[in-house]
Amino acid sequence: MKSAVETLNPTRVKLTVEVPFEELKPSLDAAYKKVAAQVNIPGFRKGKVPQAVLDRQGYRGFALDEAVNEVLPKAYGEALQDNNLEPLGQPEIEVTKFEDNAALEFTAEVDVKPEITLPAYDGLAAEVEDIALTDDDVEEQIGALRERFATLNDVERAAADGDFVTIDLVAKQNDEVVEGAEVAGMSYKVGRGGMLDGLDEALAGMAAGDEKTFDSELVGGELVGEPVKVTVKVTGVQEQELPAFDDEFAQLASEFDTADELREDVRTRLGNGKRLEQAAAARDAVLEKLLEQVEIALPETIVTDELNARRQQVEQQLMFAGLSMEKYLEEEGQTQEEFEAELERRVRDAITAQFILDEVVKAEQFGVEQQELTNHVLMRAQQQGQDPQKAFEHLQEHPHHIQEYVQEILRGKALASIVEGATVKDASGNVVELKNLRPDGTIGEAEVADDDTSDA
Repeated sequence: MKSAVETLNPTRVKLTVEVPFEELKPSLDAAYKKVAAQVNIPGFRKGKVPQAVLDRQGYRGFALDEAVNEVLPKAYGEALQDNNLEPLGQPEIEVTKFEDNAALEFTAEVDVKPEITLPAYDGLAAEVEDIALTDDDVEEQIGALRERFATLNDVERAAADGDFVTIDLVAKQNDEVVEGAEVAGMSYKVGRGGMLDGLDEALAGMAAGDEKTFDSELVGGELVGEPVKVTVKVTGVQEQELPAFDDEFAQLASEFDTADELREDVRTRLGNGKRLEQAAAARDAVLEKLLEQVEIALPETIVTDELNARRQQVEQQLMFAGLSMEKYLEEEGQTQEEFEAELERRVRDAITAQFILDEVVKAEQFGVEQQELTNHVLMRAQQQGQDPQKAFEHLQEHPHHIQEYVQEILRGKALASIVEGATVKDASGNVVELKNLRPDGTIGEAEVADDDTSDA
């Protein structure tokens, strides 16, 4: 087999492949056996029909097509290896010449991984914001904990922010009730927001038995974003009574004996969480520094596919949140053009980062142990709220996903090695501890190399 490669652009090539007819013969023989096992020809048993008889019956063309279809992917794969090409996506294959007893010629256009020259990635320097943990943060968390143990008491007065009201809601469009936009006996915290525009304003000052109609927009269903008239009726008002934050509450809500101990634990947990957020920011900052050192040509088809996938993901998230794209852009203070430009920038950075990390994996010769793969599958199942057993069954049914998980693990190792080799400081000039950071946000003890020395 002979092959030649033509570079169409830095990320796309055209392979021209020639396969001698002799190399098709094993596949052609297999095709004849397949035909012989399926056809009924008088005087011959199934599977025992000679090729010459099958040819006279007109099956030569079918056998040749079967042989070509079997040889094409094999020859394409061999041509990729011969020319040291890493394909991205499926090829566009065209048979350019094929006649009986003559060589098969075809071309294959495909996106390929661009050539990458790795920059120096050891000893990068980056900066992140200081960890900001205030007393207000601690009190906010304590307040949320107290709310979990709060009681609700009926009151005979108008509703105010923080009260819980029982309401009936109905949305109409052109005096017709919108399907699925009617609810009764729903509990709602006044001032919480995030449900219907105008609802909190309408509820302010309403008491049990009061009814009010206001203008709003639908936040779900086929008519999301459509203007509607919403009628709300209050059937009950309850005041939230929070328990005092004292030693008795600490013993009820936690494993601690005193309120001071509980407050300190809350502060510690928040600090650990802030440290993890800072570490994530550090990883992003280091990776950004690395990206600044390289310029890689990206396959536009890959960029377009990823853009479409991410755009669809955003639209689904907005739908679940009850937001239209227009409303989201308004809240973010972005135009559609600015949103698209930012989305494309993130996509291009992400693809570039994947290419770089893949090269680091090769340079460092990282590998994946079976236990690492198992742990990764368990973690992904937990993140997606999936039964671990079903996750493993899915991998058995779709083994190509295993390679995707392996790639994720390897890229994670590459990024971790780059970050651990970097120097990251906060805005105050303090070095950010990353190497010994544990998953819960605590700092582990630095590993000390064993010095095995013995007296002579």
